[in-house]
Amino acid sequence: MNFLNSRAIRTQIPTAPLWLGLAGVLPFLWGAISAWNTDISRPIADWLGPGFLGRDLQLTYGAVILSFMSGVLWGFACKAPKQNAPLFFGLSVLPALWATFVLASNAPEQLAALSAGFLALFGLDIVFFRHRLTPDWWLKLRALLTALVLTCLSVPV
Repeated sequence: MNFLNSRAIRTQIPTAPLWLGLAGVLPFLWGAISAWNTDISRPIADWLGPGFLGRDLQLTYGAVILSFMSGVLWGFACKAPKQNAPLFFGLSVLPALWATFVLASNAPEQLAALSAGFLALFGLDIVFFRHRLTPDWWLKLRALLTALVLTCLSVPV
């Protein structure tokens, strides 16, 4: 992968971001499991309600995560040179806007649109990384988490 230059490849992901990032995938994983096997998820649905299962959980949590990532990118945009800052601030709000449109659409393709949002977010991660606005380990972490999230979102519901 061209975008994973030697700076990204040689750098190890710090333990805290790695484990917290992996923990952040758990709701996507539970959404996939509960969509795939309703027998496993029935006790949780009885306890917490159907919104904590399958497609509903993945859509809600996915929108939250895309919005969270907008905030992360906004923080990185603060490091941009003054002449480029408006561009990076503008790019940083796109994941949150996308999440809003996905949830508001109520279309049957919402999970596919959410997946597209995570792919686009990874594209933004690459752009911010290439402009040296992120830590050196950022793309390694984001590649792993994006792959896991997209896998979970691809489970048929």
